[in-house]
Amino acid sequence: MANKRNPAIGFIFITMVIDVLGIGLIVPLMPTLIRGFTGGDLSVASQYSGWLMASYAIMQFFFSPILGGLSDKYGRRPIILASLFGFSIDYLILANAPDITWLFVGRLLAGITGASFTTAQAYIADISKPEERAKNFGMVGAAFGIGFIIGPAIGGFLGGFGVRVPFYVSALLTLLNGLYGYFVLPESLAKENRRSFDWSRANPMGSLKHLTKYPVIAGLVIGFFCLQLAGQAHPSTWSYFTMKVFSWTPTEVGYSLAFVGLIVAGVQGGLNRVLIPKIGESRAVSYGLLLYGLGFFLFAFATSSWMMYAFMVPFGLGGIAGPALQSLISQQVGANEQGELQGGLTSLQSVTTILGPLVASNLFAHFTSGTSFVYFPGAAFLAAGILVFIGWAFVVKSLRKHA
Repeated sequence: MANKRNPAIGFIFITMVIDVLGIGLIVPLMPTLIRGFTGGDLSVASQYSGWLMASYAIMQFFFSPILGGLSDKYGRRPIILASLFGFSIDYLILANAPDITWLFVGRLLAGITGASFTTAQAYIADISKPEERAKNFGMVGAAFGIGFIIGPAIGGFLGGFGVRVPFYVSALLTLLNGLYGYFVLPESLAKENRRSFDWSRANPMGSLKHLTKYPVIAGLVIGFFCLQLAGQAHPSTWSYFTMKVFSWTPTEVGYSLAFVGLIVAGVQGGLNRVLIPKIGESRAVSYGLLLYGLGFFLFAFATSSWMMYAFMVPFGLGGIAGPALQSLISQQVGANEQGELQGGLTSLQSVTTILGPLVASNLFAHFTSGTSFVYFPGAAFLAAGILVFIGWAFVVKSLRKHA
């Protein structure tokens, strides 16, 4: 049975790569696009960026548990395909936005349809044996890495032909992704494992409450929350930090993000598959969080461009924590609740993507605006590092308690 299902990992992997590639294409250009509408400097643009990211997350917070519940009833395939076509429309709106308001419209739509990652994770849980889940969740991380190797580099290059060109390319790629999935992506959820849709379980607070039903989950989920909240500092402020401190161009930002993606792909797609089975998921989570937190601390105090590349190594190695932690959490629920669990985790993650960008972008703006008592562009990275270590403490305590 497992051998028949293995090809599905390849299908979902390629789908995720193309999906992330579309996102990666536009990341280096967002500061330039926002500044064109606001007429402000990088500090002001970063604040608008934080609100754009938060608007996406607010919609995802409310709609992810609904789509997760629908995927438990109707299957993963239709939800993934609908999400991909919705993203394609979003990119077209962004490409043709006449003002900042339309950027928010596009982000709100993307938040509603942004369940492709959630459902893909439930898809992975469906087709994986318990002992293979960490490895296969790592493939999702590898897809992110590969997408961000290619995407930002191409996006920075295409931006030279016009700031909106990468958005059109992203729309086309996502549309092709949806068409690819329509023809080759099989359904992963067997009919006997499906459940009826329940609105009381499909609201975001209900999904979050569901996460506390199992004894070991509470501490792990707190750690997951801290990890995800801290992680928002990177996408929220990386472009603005490097442009402000090192005067990087969008192309240079794209290359740096491509390097991050290369490390992530190597860790998630290679190192995780070898290291986690050897040291165990609990140790992988602990060591990974420590490395991740260290990476943030080093970013905060970097004084030269080369340091940002060097410090990406411990930061990227910290990626061993995420798949192992997610695997530990997923093992606590049955097959017919994986969609609900992943919907709940995505709702929790959406809370962090509401709060994280707002906190990180405003920390950056405040400590670079000239009104602060000290000039410190790395404030968001420093705060993220502290938060990761807090999450590490909760995870270690929970694992020891329920060992």
